[in-house]
Amino acid sequence: MTTQTQAAPDADGLRAAVAAFLAAHDPTGGDPLDFLRARFDAGLAWVHYPAGLGGRGMSRSLQTAVDRAFADAHAPGNHPERNGIGLGMAAPTILACGSAEQQQRWLRPLWTGEEIWCQLFSEPGAGSDLAGLATRAVRDGDDWVVNGQKVWTSSAHVARRALLVARTDPDVPKHDGLTYFALDMRQPGVEVRPLRQMTGEAEFNEVFLTDARVSDADRIGEVGQGWQVAMATLMNERVSIGGGAAPREGGMIASAARTWRQRPELRSPGLHDRILRLWADAEVARLAGIRLRQQLAAGQPGPEGSAAKLVFARLNQEISDFEVELTGPDGLRYDDWTMRRPEGANFFGRNPAYRFLRSRGNSIEGGTSEILRNIIAERVLGLPREQRADTGPWKDLPR
Repeated sequence: MTTQTQAAPDADGLRAAVAAFLAAHDPTGGDPLDFLRARFDAGLAWVHYPAGLGGRGMSRSLQTAVDRAFADAHAPGNHPERNGIGLGMAAPTILACGSAEQQQRWLRPLWTGEEIWCQLFSEPGAGSDLAGLATRAVRDGDDWVVNGQKVWTSSAHVARRALLVARTDPDVPKHDGLTYFALDMRQPGVEVRPLRQMTGEAEFNEVFLTDARVSDADRIGEVGQGWQVAMATLMNERVSIGGGAAPREGGMIASAARTWRQRPELRSPGLHDRILRLWADAEVARLAGIRLRQQLAAGQPGPEGSAAKLVFARLNQEISDFEVELTGPDGLRYDDWTMRRPEGANFFGRNPAYRFLRSRGNSIEGGTSEILRNIIAERVLGLPREQRADTGPWKDLPR
């Protein structure tokens, strides 16, 4: 009862603030970027962020109502589908681990969409074993010089900045010699090459860094503390992938349920049982996501986000399997093999064959399902950790 009594004044005050802002700023006239910047400055971007950083220090649960009010007013949006890594991973990391100067410098252009961010973590020899990465950053006065290769980098072809983890000390154990940076992607020494996927598109990239430079002022966290900062990023990534807000019968189950209702001639008793189970699983996952976001309101995400992402990948693949089978020969038709460079996956507005092909990547991106099961076993269930044989200095480890 106390929580409800306290929440109501906050919600009323927030509604009044949104109404006053819309009265002072025409949502359908003028420059959309100016509108978004003003919304950020008014603390109506991320309401749970601190004042001065796009928020008001309020409950995360109030964000949905704010976004709905702006949408109802036909206000310009910041197109989160274009900047999922920036909004879901970079911003929480900067807020938790960045300096006050970095927060002031990066958060507003990130939220408004002026700067797209990507993530330079995985490497050809360090994917699931991220701590084994070999990209080196060597101190040179006030800068660091970076050399190495990264892979599976979503949106690198449109990114202004990148979250970079690099090895700064090869003489210590692999988890201890990493440092975390924000890298300028538009400098000499950064080469982005497309990776064509089985959908025919190339939303992923490989990135080659040759004497690229990053200022020490763009280091996030202390030297040698890159692993800890990276874990904060990855926990937020798994929540943003698997724990996103969706309405009932939203997400991947929406298209399957719509086809089921609109084309009764495709139905069979066996398929009926399957869609009932999948619909129920999707609803359970949605409710679990609500619970997870409530926990997030009290602090940083924990290993529970790994479970949400694991379920998300499995469900997406099972639903897309069902949809292809439901639609029969039509489900096998896929003629959109054009080499395109999208800014992210688009599961909606595409045919079942695209969803079937693209969902295969859900169990790899954001942490493989195998690694997530290990995290759940060790950090959620409390099972014994696997014995490690890679505890010596990184430079002495076999590669």
